[in-house]
Amino acid sequence: MSQALIAALQNPALYPHAVDGFQVIETHISWVLLTGPFAYKIKKPVNFGFLDFTSLDARQHFCGEELRLNQRLTEGLYLEVLPITGSESAPQLGGAGPAIEYVLKMRQFPQSQLLSAVQARGELTPAHIDALAEQIAGFHARTPAVATTHPLCEPQAIVAPMRQNFEQIRPLLSDAADLRQLDALDAWVEASISRLEPLLARRAAAGAIRECHGDIHLGNATLLDGKAVLFDCIEFNEPFRLIDIALDAAFLAMDLEDRGLKALSRRFVSAWLEHSGDYDALELLNLYKTHRALVRAKVALFSLAHQTDEQQRAATLSQYRNYANLAESYSAIPTPFLAITTGVSAVGKSHVALRLVEALGAIRLRSDVERKRLFGEQSGEKNDLYSGIYTQEATQATYQRLHQLADSALHAGYPVVLDAAYLKQAQRSAAWQVAEQNGDPFLILDCQAPQEVIAGWLQQRQSEGGDPSDATLEVIQAQQANREALSDDEQAHSKRVDTHDATSLDSLIERIRQRLPGL
Repeated sequence: MSQALIAALQNPALYPHAVDGFQVIETHISWVLLTGPFAYKIKKPVNFGFLDFTSLDARQHFCGEELRLNQRLTEGLYLEVLPITGSESAPQLGGAGPAIEYVLKMRQFPQSQLLSAVQARGELTPAHIDALAEQIAGFHARTPAVATTHPLCEPQAIVAPMRQNFEQIRPLLSDAADLRQLDALDAWVEASISRLEPLLARRAAAGAIRECHGDIHLGNATLLDGKAVLFDCIEFNEPFRLIDIALDAAFLAMDLEDRGLKALSRRFVSAWLEHSGDYDALELLNLYKTHRALVRAKVALFSLAHQTDEQQRAATLSQYRNYANLAESYSAIPTPFLAITTGVSAVGKSHVALRLVEALGAIRLRSDVERKRLFGEQSGEKNDLYSGIYTQEATQATYQRLHQLADSALHAGYPVVLDAAYLKQAQRSAAWQVAEQNGDPFLILDCQAPQEVIAGWLQQRQSEGGDPSDATLEVIQAQQANREALSDDEQAHSKRVDTHDATSLDSLIERIRQRLPGL
């Protein structure tokens, strides 16, 4: 296959649809021919070790794999694989006779809609991140688990690519400071692997190694019909795709942080955990983000061998160091704390908790979500405080679950905010005990708002839908009548937050930062 075929395919008469014009996008492994309504992707006959497209059979197979794998994530974007018949100078799409090449037909979308382009324009929103978190968690829940007997489920196989990073990067560096930093990262990764190997084995046995996307970043997500969707997963290399779901999610978290979007990265991680319930992944996330950053660093260095211009080489080394510094940041000593909200439903507790996620890197654990993860949806009347999933026994189990998860997250080094009503002193005391057992600071966020504000927020929440809370105005009134006031000891560990006043929350976050400067 040659450029002659790509040139010959730029003939409107070959296509069973109108052609607005032709544009060719070339990567190191493919050509993509844009026609206006549709895009046609052809794989190059190349062999890079981690992929081999040198035979026609291989290109046909991987076109089929790309179609199959990406149709799991998108609807109506990846359409069909077509043979190219005829000759390179006179090709036919889907014609009679033996195939000389294969092409993957896709619905075309504007490159300006890629989320990387949206972000570059300053238009990436928290709603985009929330949509991706929900989509990725749902995809991870649906995609098949790899058989536990598969070699890629062995802990040593899981960490082998992490070790390979250091083996491949070290010969490409000559600066003493770069080598010292790499050695320190290598030692931290090895210590982490030693500590986390039992967890890696448990996760593999529990089905966490799945047929994932493998390449989740903003450049592989787009707005399609107004919705943020992922595309272009890895089809050419199973070890890159058959991975821990947390490693899959960690790529996007790292990519957002590399772009300076730390608040959105924290929001994504907390939302992905909330949707997936995979809180065991917390202990692995920094290791996995380090790996993803070092892969990017390594790829940057690979291009040095072909660069002779000193300015270009300096830019490449700067790119490497940015990724290496990002990887190093994940090895920093954590500064955990435990905060709980207290207040009636619809007072704004979830908003307060989410601000702590974005500003301070806390993991938000929500009683409404964990209650339904334990017991399912409420049936019957939703203004009954003591039936169905809202019995005293169910509520006690929900708070126990929150405290178990908080203990694990604190142990993993993360700040935690428990988004729940905490109207009873016994519930608050149990949370406080979790903080004390971990030796971490404890804070009660006493969320307050005028009654008319609460009523307005409740009405808005009910009209918009999608919130996990089942609270009604009658429930809120009952909560107000039955809540137990903070004790003197609790008052000493509490901060009032007027949730309708943005400056109140900003002041709280600043005070936490001043007290815990490592955040």
